Amino acid sequence: MSIVEPVVNLKHSDRFFIGGEWVEPSSSERFDVIDSRNEEPFLNVGAAQAADMDRAVAAAKAAFEDGPWPRLSHAERANVLRALAEGIRARSEDFAHALPRESGMVAAFASGIPFMEADAWDRYAGLADTFPFEEPATATLGGFGLLVREPVGVVGAIVPWNGPLSTITHKTAPALLAGCTVIVKSAPEAPADGLILGEIAESVGLPPGVLNFVTADREVSELLVRDPRVDKITFTGSTAAGRRIASICGERIARCTLELGGKSAAVILDDADIAQAAEALAFYECINTGQVCSSLTRVIVTQDRHDEMLEAIAANFAAVKVDDPFLEDTGMGPLVSERQRERVEGYIAKGSDEGAVLAAGGGRPKQLEKGWYVEPTVFGNVDNSSTIAQEEIFGPVLSVIPAKDEDEAVRLANDTIYGLNMSVFTPDVDRAREVAARFRSGTVGHNSMATDFGIAFGGFKQSGIGREGGTEGVYPFLETKTVILQEAPARYR
Repeated sequence: MSIVEPVVNLKHSDRFFIGGEWVEPSSSERFDVIDSRNEEPFLNVGAAQAADMDRAVAAAKAAFEDGPWPRLSHAERANVLRALAEGIRARSEDFAHALPRESGMVAAFASGIPFMEADAWDRYAGLADTFPFEEPATATLGGFGLLVREPVGVVGAIVPWNGPLSTITHKTAPALLAGCTVIVKSAPEAPADGLILGEIAESVGLPPGVLNFVTADREVSELLVRDPRVDKITFTGSTAAGRRIASICGERIARCTLELGGKSAAVILDDADIAQAAEALAFYECINTGQVCSSLTRVIVTQDRHDEMLEAIAANFAAVKVDDPFLEDTGMGPLVSERQRERVEGYIAKGSDEGAVLAAGGGRPKQLEKGWYVEPTVFGNVDNSSTIAQEEIFGPVLSVIPAKDEDEAVRLANDTIYGLNMSVFTPDVDRAREVAARFRSGTVGHNSMATDFGIAFGGFKQSGIGREGGTEGVYPFLETKTVILQEAPARYR
């Protein structure tokens, strides 16, 4: 079955959006962006160097110190957010074509992402009227007290390759609403979303320097983290990289929000429907080829139901068509890169070496000669202390882990350095709520993988610091100021 070659329309793929203009890079260095389906380059973008990052930070700093943006009302800034949302909807096809080519996301799912994120921009805009940016407070020693929440300043937003539009949205929209200025650092594997958003930012007339986009490797990205002109870093990526960023921010007492890795558990209670649970787990593991930080990769079930659970997941995985993500009947596309496929294959080999039972997958689809494809894979009788149960694989590999009872299942679920997402499978909602209270996890779902950036998203333990999304996601971009006046100002009389 042939497909029409998906096109990503970009006017300035060879430039950076800095200070309200598309500027030439300071060097001839470039990144080839490789189509994960066929291993062919489809974009060639500028690779930021130290001079480019310095220019972007300087533009954001000038816009914050001297530009109009921080001095606009929240309602005025909200109008710009709404314009950006409309711009995302208008460019939805470009976003939907970029995601599968860059990281392998199934196109049927990718097509909805731009609309979902545009709605998020609108929700943040709506907070202009309801968020407590300023509120009266009791002055215990006399006078009139105000609790004021003001923009933190210049924000460096470092986004990953596996969901760039979403991560840019939940870092940039609340920062802009708060009155901050932003430098977005895109990943070399997936820069298209940032470039498209730069074109949208230009079209809506943001003041120069308020929103800047560059693409850089880790070495140049670290310059953004170290720069004293940058007041806050917000990062999504691996826990290893997060530790590095946190240590640098700690050296200069910079603010940081970290959304890091996960090794999330699905706990299958003794009254759960095995078939329903297996179908849900297999579906969500495949839509982005397991390249999701909140994936439910540890399936914990009582020993007497272990084999039934393993067989059900294996059957679901066996039925998944692994192929070009733009084909209508594709259930799972490729991984983002050759390096990522080698990483996943290394973990699969490790699982077998450590004694887990391979029940489905484990190799490359034989019919696909090009592209970074791997079969959806599930292991059974996995020891929770083993490598594949403890380390984040970031690929379509599930581990079914036996437990003697519910108490041990909860203990095993919590026995990890991570605490990003978990789920409990049971038809009893009250029982689900009780078990959810025992999980050390930033999100808990019921009978599905469920996260909600409209409420809040983030992790316990080494899954991160802070929250993104919803009202909670605005606070990290604000500093709290106490103002004590001798009497109430006019607006409070």
